[in-house]
Amino acid sequence: MSEKALDRFDWLILEAVQENGRLSLADLSDRVGLSKTPCQMRLKRLEREGYITGYHARLNTRKVRQNYVVFIEVKLESTSRRHLDDFNRVVKKNDAIQSCHMLAGGFDYLLKVRCRNMEEYRSILTDFINDLPGVRQTSSFPVMEEVKRISSVNLKNNFHYKD
Repeated sequence: MSEKALDRFDWLILEAVQENGRLSLADLSDRVGLSKTPCQMRLKRLEREGYITGYHARLNTRKVRQNYVVFIEVKLESTSRRHLDDFNRVVKKNDAIQSCHMLAGGFDYLLKVRCRNMEEYRSILTDFINDLPGVRQTSSFPVMEEVKRISSVNLKNNFHYKD
């Protein structure tokens, strides 16, 4: 089944649910200018086609005691397919690693670790990260202050229409 090209209403739905995933169908319909049935059909299609991959609550990291963040550069012994696959497979299993990006440049991966404090971070680094397959070197960068954190994607340039 081929995906249908997104139109103005689809983009408006994506923008609205990204901002507030708890909008009622009535509120979503009003916001995008469609009646409930076509709005619901479009929303279900966007979910089915993978444009919407889930709905999440944004937690206060300080209140849930997960406000200590460290970025870690990781250099592997080798970037052979086997080393990369082994590293990727194991890193996905640790929930303290909030994100893992393979990069081109002076190091191979950039990890974002979120935990309670320096003591917990030290344990994660020494007991897990340094034991990951193929890790040759790590450099850690503790975050002093989070200036901006968003999880949304800028959709404004994806649709052009006149109000």
